[in-house]
Amino acid sequence: MIKTVPVRARRSWLAASVALAVGAVGVATLSPQRGTASSHREAPLVAADPQVDTTDVYAFVSPDDPDKVTFIMNYIPFEEPAGGPNFYSFQPGVRYQLNIDNDADARADIKYRFVFRNHRRNPETFLYNTGQVTSLDDPDLNFYQTYSVSRVEGKSTQKLAGGGIVAPSHVGDPSMPDYAALRDAAIVPLTGGGRAWAGQADDPFFLDLRVFDLLYGTDLSEVGDDTLAGFNVHSMALQIPLDDIAKDGDAEANPIVGAWAVALRRSVTVQDATGGLKREGKFVQVSRLGMPLVNEVVIPVGLKDRWNASKPKGDAQFLKYVTEPEVPKLLELIYGLTAPATPRDDLVAVFLTGVEGLNQPPGVTPSEMLRLNMSIPPCEPGTCAEHSPLGVIGGDIAGYPNGRRLVDDTIDISLQVVAGELVGSANDLGDGVDGNDVGFTSTFPYVGLPHSGSSASPH
Repeated sequence: MIKTVPVRARRSWLAASVALAVGAVGVATLSPQRGTASSHREAPLVAADPQVDTTDVYAFVSPDDPDKVTFIMNYIPFEEPAGGPNFYSFQPGVRYQLNIDNDADARADIKYRFVFRNHRRNPETFLYNTGQVTSLDDPDLNFYQTYSVSRVEGKSTQKLAGGGIVAPSHVGDPSMPDYAALRDAAIVPLTGGGRAWAGQADDPFFLDLRVFDLLYGTDLSEVGDDTLAGFNVHSMALQIPLDDIAKDGDAEANPIVGAWAVALRRSVTVQDATGGLKREGKFVQVSRLGMPLVNEVVIPVGLKDRWNASKPKGDAQFLKYVTEPEVPKLLELIYGLTAPATPRDDLVAVFLTGVEGLNQPPGVTPSEMLRLNMSIPPCEPGTCAEHSPLGVIGGDIAGYPNGRRLVDDTIDISLQVVAGELVGSANDLGDGVDGNDVGFTSTFPYVGLPHSGSSASPH
């Protein structure tokens, strides 16, 4: 977390914008209420419940189709590729949901909901697949999942896709010799335009998680290991026309949206003496994620489960953990890096309101979510001179915290900003991990192919 990386240009632009945003919005507009987000094993309850543990959320204008926006929601952290015979899957009956706020009132105006079902062709075998799998409807794929995608707006629910087949867990090369074909076959069209996909993917988050060992125990020679290399996640992706999610259906006039993912399940689960499960009661929110790392390193352990159950409209109850962050104090204690003065109004702009002139919507209610300005064109490696994995602080306004792309180095960005980059404490902090272990694809769903269970040493 403390490796230095080269200074990028145009930081002064963002710093000035943040100052303007803080002055215009002011933290006084946050009155005490209730809170949101998540990441890898970030809260006590969800850490023991991986099927509903949101690991990361991404939002970006589609690089190969800029009239559409792509959202990616990932669940189930640390999937060991060879983790059979019961390989990983989404939880049936859970509502995996992408929430969109398009009028800046910290409430979901549009919801895209995935619901999954399990299928077993032969319950008399322990095998996930009984032979080589060459298609999604191959009879040798013994266990598979189907799903529906619905759009909820107000009291109206419209099914956009039904019977989609999930790309299976990558059991191994002998079982699935052309996994890329299986992945591509799992893309389904949505009614009215757009596409959806669900399946296993390489975990696209790259970082050195040994930071939790007392910030590497002051031994900086230890940094640089991508702790998530070799692990998979279960992913859902949506590609949606810009106007479909913009306020009044007009992305040109209203280009800024906020997005966060949640998982909801029935409040009561009963297991009978035969091993059967019955779920009943109201749906309750058990996981939520917008900006990366918020629940993991901003919210204290005693409030993490509450945060996962809360909503953006109540985020003011957690305000002090943004304005009085713990990480700079630890950097000062362990490495002698002077912590910026508090309250940290600069972090209010970055995490709660969006940055004025970039991704702050008019009349915004301060709340935590990914905010994306859909009018800013994509900027991808090799296609855009301004491209930087440091996103906005690297001079690339198409990147994090303007939404979040798969290639954005959110750890380095977050570290530098929390350490005071926007308030006069220029720094080049980083964790020494500058890219993902698996390449991303240039077309939807963009996530990298999952690691194969055949690998003797996946990490």
